[in-house]
Amino acid sequence: MPKLSDTEGFIGRRLRLRDLHVFLVVVQSGSMAKAAARLGVSQPAVSEVIAALEHALRVRLFDRSSQGVELTIYGRALLKRGVAAFDELKQGVREIDGLADPSVGELRIGCPESVAASILPPIIQQFIQQYPRVVLHVGELNTPTLELPLLRARSLDLVLTRMVRPVAEDVFADDLNVEILFNDRLVVAAGTQSRWARRRHIDLADLVDEPWILTPPNMWNTTIVAEAFRARGLKMPSISVVTYSVHLRTNLLAAGRFITAFPCSVLRLYADRFSLKVLPVDLPVRPWPVAIVTLKNRTLSPVVQRFIEYVRAYTKSIAAAPVPAKRLVRSSRASTKGGEVEKKSEGMQQRIGAKG
Repeated sequence: MPKLSDTEGFIGRRLRLRDLHVFLVVVQSGSMAKAAARLGVSQPAVSEVIAALEHALRVRLFDRSSQGVELTIYGRALLKRGVAAFDELKQGVREIDGLADPSVGELRIGCPESVAASILPPIIQQFIQQYPRVVLHVGELNTPTLELPLLRARSLDLVLTRMVRPVAEDVFADDLNVEILFNDRLVVAAGTQSRWARRRHIDLADLVDEPWILTPPNMWNTTIVAEAFRARGLKMPSISVVTYSVHLRTNLLAAGRFITAFPCSVLRLYADRFSLKVLPVDLPVRPWPVAIVTLKNRTLSPVVQRFIEYVRAYTKSIAAAPVPAKRLVRSSRASTKGGEVEKKSEGMQQRIGAKG
């Protein structure tokens, strides 16, 4: 291997960008033949590039077999830095495009469904209204930790997620920027047609035999509900449906006698639309922060930066004007107050647009 003092000259003379691209395609394809097909060249041509790269670096990057290729420890090291290098080049091209026209670009967002079904729709609506030529790609994530492999692989620009433990306790957080946007809370909800919707006082024991819809056992919603019943010395309630789906839960609540637990931010969007009501049931108060996560030392495009500004402004309006349970009931008073909150948020977004 070249000495450290010669590294810059070595890269300039021997390590070509095209060779690195071929290397990355081989990794993604798992074989020289498949990589050649993707690149539109012959297999010997790909093999020659990889061999030349190994010769230049003086290490073996792949172990070959009849099933394909597998990275060596040297190959994994080059892959980690190679992905970052190509991503920075891609971000540079995007930034140049953004400087030429900051209203055009792409943004890749990852989030759990409970975020996609709560704070994200109003943010997207206002952002797209201001930047109609930006394309947003939204992918669903189901992870309670900050492992976030797609973000680390730079397939996502940012993640909006709910955190179930402090950042300091998360072993995956070292290379991440984690910004807490607001603290959500868990509430018990039913449809406005439910017999429980008309009750001003409900004891947790009253709901033990009711049909509940809950998330899988390892999720925060179910953990908090179980803790609440256990603290009262009660058995777990009767679970009729187990699902991650917010849309399924809201539809079942609206049409039947089910009960579930939602983040309060979800009810802000769906309470009036699906005739849902927060029930006066006490649950343990636990910090449930919603956060925006990006990679450290990664250049964010102007489009990504503008979207983050919109996220901050909207969630700041939520933190400044929390929605109590009585305002989540379908009524003219709730609609009026809810409209005031949305108008306040809209005004903040318009000010951001003016700055942008």
